[in-house]
Amino acid sequence: MERSTTDVLVLGAGIAGLSAALAADEAGADVTLATKARRPEEASTWWAQGGIAITRDDPEQFEQDILEASAGTADEDAIEVLVENAAETVRDVLVDTVGIEFDTNGDGFDYGQEAAHDEPRILHVNAETGKHIHVPFLNYVADETDVTILEDTAALELIRHEGRVHGAILEHDDEWAPTFAGSTVLATGGIGALYPRSTNPPSATGDGIAMAALAGADVDDMEYVQFHPTACHTESGTFLISEAVRGEGGILRNGEVPEVEDSGARETSSPGGERFMPDYHRDAELAPRDIVARAVTTERELTGEVTLDVSAFDFETEFPDLASKCEQHDVDWTTGIPIAPAQHFLCGGIVVDEWGRTTLDKLYAVGECSRTGVHGANRLASTSLLEGLVWGQRAGADAAGKPIETIEPPELLERDPDLPATFAKDKFRRLRRVMDEMVGIERTPSGLKRAQGVLRRLKGEVDAYVRTRTSRSLYELRSASIVSLLISRAAAENEQSVGCHYLVEEGETTPTPESAKQ
Repeated sequence: MERSTTDVLVLGAGIAGLSAALAADEAGADVTLATKARRPEEASTWWAQGGIAITRDDPEQFEQDILEASAGTADEDAIEVLVENAAETVRDVLVDTVGIEFDTNGDGFDYGQEAAHDEPRILHVNAETGKHIHVPFLNYVADETDVTILEDTAALELIRHEGRVHGAILEHDDEWAPTFAGSTVLATGGIGALYPRSTNPPSATGDGIAMAALAGADVDDMEYVQFHPTACHTESGTFLISEAVRGEGGILRNGEVPEVEDSGARETSSPGGERFMPDYHRDAELAPRDIVARAVTTERELTGEVTLDVSAFDFETEFPDLASKCEQHDVDWTTGIPIAPAQHFLCGGIVVDEWGRTTLDKLYAVGECSRTGVHGANRLASTSLLEGLVWGQRAGADAAGKPIETIEPPELLERDPDLPATFAKDKFRRLRRVMDEMVGIERTPSGLKRAQGVLRRLKGEVDAYVRTRTSRSLYELRSASIVSLLISRAAAENEQSVGCHYLVEEGETTPTPESAKQ
């Protein structure tokens, strides 16, 4: 690679990065977008299913739904920014500019219902909205704007000096060079690679958060790791069963089949098992995600399995893409889809203001790597694409017009061929095991303490290699180890169970439905 300059450097090509690049381009900036993805499905946006929530007739209720889902911890000013800009931004960017054709029902948009939403307000395209937004958006930015897109190009380190960021070191095909920028926008996505079961792509290694933290930017709410309650785990992989399926009438059932049908809160059905969510929350299957995820975990431990019963509606007609995916993975959805929670979203991240500005000058962060405050301790369904779109537009517009300053970039060492071929793979396996067992859906104080010890040692091993050689896999592992430590430390410092952060006492037995009831 060669040294280069650009007015705005965007790192990441999901909806947040594309939105920022589009806004900066429209503001007249010279924009370079670098993504380590080689194809669209390596970005988290492509994997999103349910849809994108928008404001309808009652913005105050939308704000209240977001706040209640966060257990009252979300930033109300940030929520107001999201809700006030939701409908207009979706219409202007996705519908009018990119040309996304959301599903309709003859009377207009076919708004979907999802958990913890007071009304149907989810725009969707089947149950695979992410890819139906991401691919056209990516094509539009590539074909209709002056944005330079660098694929298979990873950011290794930010170029910074005295509280200001001047660009990043980019790597492609084992070569690296500085790209200096007037502004740098981090849109690097989530942290799915830190856990063995995730609805994220394997490339979600937390790079942006790690680079920002190393540069001195503030991060917050890192303990709030959201687990989606309905992921299907098979030998060939993990895939998400959209929350829209429960919104349509899908029922969660455990592995307990009584001899006599119970006429109480728990009922039976032909796919088998007892319905259990009414015992945990008044909204049953449509309770906030953290509550449903913990209930599913409890019922799996008590009865051996949990399935999603979709017999109440025509699953194949309503969700053809999901029905096809079930068939591809040899899952017979007619007898109930076997499900378990999987890591889904990081509610915290790099602290930003209402324009995506971080605590470092000329550095912005948007999308999942950022912490806008909208989500607090738990994210409301179908707000992630919206947050990335809204903050991407605001950050991209604000990032334009900053002067480019070139400084001496950090020195990276030549690649050392002696790096063990399986080093990164082996260390990732160890890291995921620690995160799964000690920093997962339920945590204990002693487990978090042990996790920090293991993760510190692992980071020390990785740092020793980083000081002597350079490779993308090594820097991704460094990012993952840094972010894992940030999560475990934040979790250990927060002694209150709230939202996604759930503490149990040492030796505590699995809670019964009544003790866990909200």
